[in-house]
Amino acid sequence: MTLEQLRIFLAVAEHLHFTRASEELYITQPAVSAAVQSLEAWYGVKLFHRIGRHIEITEAGILLQTEAKDILDRIKLMERGLRELNDLQRGELKLGTSLTIGNYWLPAKISQFQEQYPNIKIKCTLANTEEICDGTAAGLFDLGLIEADVKSSLQKTLEQEEIGSDRLLIVVGQAHPWYEIAEVTVDELSQTAWIMRESGSGTQQVFEQALVSWEVNLADLEIMLVLSSGEMVKAALESSVRAAAISELMVQKEFQLGTLRPVKVLDRDRLQPLEITRPFLKLQHNQRFQTRISKVFGEILRQ
Repeated sequence: MTLEQLRIFLAVAEHLHFTRASEELYITQPAVSAAVQSLEAWYGVKLFHRIGRHIEITEAGILLQTEAKDILDRIKLMERGLRELNDLQRGELKLGTSLTIGNYWLPAKISQFQEQYPNIKIKCTLANTEEICDGTAAGLFDLGLIEADVKSSLQKTLEQEEIGSDRLLIVVGQAHPWYEIAEVTVDELSQTAWIMRESGSGTQQVFEQALVSWEVNLADLEIMLVLSSGEMVKAALESSVRAAAISELMVQKEFQLGTLRPVKVLDRDRLQPLEITRPFLKLQHNQRFQTRISKVFGEILRQ
């Protein structure tokens, strides 16, 4: 079995058509047929049912398709690693990052990296924390960056390293009564309407954990809006009498302009302010090959 035979077989399995596979690979249709027939003859199995003018993949074909994809993926990773031995002069880094990190913390790190390695391409995908964890586990990203916990089912799959931190603040707009007060007790949190982030958001996960530690029942809060990004939350806060928990990184400009204001949360005895801090975590698959590019970028993230 050769790598070329595997590539030809996968093209046929994808298109379920010999001619289309040959067109994709820029080889003749007889060459495609011969490669598949050679595999079938050598291993004594049928990879495709020939039914009239169309074909269907067999059980043996499905098995080979799964294994062949894995083999060729590993070959690609090996080739990437070999190319990167040339002083990081070429290559690609695939990042998956949660929205807050990607929009407000990461750009400076990317700029620093690209100043040193201008020929390295960086592909950055923004999504919520849950999607980044799943994508890193599935191999879609070389590195994942999140600001919440990794779900238990992926704890053994993903290696975690703290690379920074952030604070969540309770924030209101000018129309809110708390704007002038600037501090409330933890018991007063149930006396206003709230804007929340969607399920799967790292911000929402950390805020809910803080409420539990403050002995505040989430069900006691009046949730009026659930939004999918911090920018949407900010815009909604500026024109409403609702409160929200939002990253300190996201609201510096609004604080300077006075359109939003942080509200200090005190304990029940008004003796001590309560804070919500969260780490920024770098994730990588603990069994997948880590390129030199991802290792160097990880060093910049730690600075």
